[in-house]
Amino acid sequence: MRLDDERESTNFEIQEGRGGFGGGMGGGLGLLLPLIGSRFGCGGIVVVLIILAVMGVNPLSLMGGGGQMPQGSEVSRDTSKLSDIQHWSLKVLGSTERVWGSLFQQAGRQYQPTVLYFYSQSGVSGCGAAQSAMGPFYCPNDRKVYLDTDFFTELRQRFGAPGDFAQAYVIAHEVGHHVQDLEGTLGEVNQRQRAVSEEQGNALQVRVELQADCYAGVWAKRTGLMESGDLEEGMKAAQAIGDDTLQKAAGRRPVPESFTHGTSEQRMTWLRKGLDSGDPAQCDTFKEM
Repeated sequence: MRLDDERESTNFEIQEGRGGFGGGMGGGLGLLLPLIGSRFGCGGIVVVLIILAVMGVNPLSLMGGGGQMPQGSEVSRDTSKLSDIQHWSLKVLGSTERVWGSLFQQAGRQYQPTVLYFYSQSGVSGCGAAQSAMGPFYCPNDRKVYLDTDFFTELRQRFGAPGDFAQAYVIAHEVGHHVQDLEGTLGEVNQRQRAVSEEQGNALQVRVELQADCYAGVWAKRTGLMESGDLEEGMKAAQAIGDDTLQKAAGRRPVPESFTHGTSEQRMTWLRKGLDSGDPAQCDTFKEM
């Protein structure tokens, strides 16, 4: 992607320092609580679904709450402390603000940007604990995107999805959840999930995630920053994080009733739909319901 001239977003926070969690966070499965924030996120599913599949845990049963900052940690907004990949991530975030700001303005609304929260290894969100193994995720409780940029190395090396566009797609997907939050979609779906079975709740979540994929495609189309090879990188990343592909990678037979993000084919289809149309109105994954 041609991000050299893109403006860096100023909507970020950096967690400084590391350490164990303070009181109230618990351990074990408590470390997976933020998954319910966006009910995962594009990157979070990559590692966590494998963990959950192996452990036999239903993601919908992990209810998130607040938490305390890891001991010895502080939050900074000092740009001099940003790494190169964090500067790059903020350019991606800035491009999402430009695109969605324009789309919201066209609809007669004002876009309220999300905050990109950088942490390393462990942190805490408004939805509970944050662990780097989760990958990026969005928390609607505080409307922030949580990112340990080491995930990009995992995406490239472990899951075979290299390239700057693949990384940007991860961020754009999480911003897509923020757009859903502003539109009221996340709240409506969460309310409906509480009234239906686990299987039906999973099916609803798949539609949430596929719409976020489509929104990421809309962003990519409208940035005007795509280069040759970017489309292929995006498709490869979407394929790598399909539920069926991940469950196979975990050594399990794919169980459609447990899917929360959609198959590789579905993820690629909806990302491509957003890329082809550049129109968020074409991202209505709930239309058939």
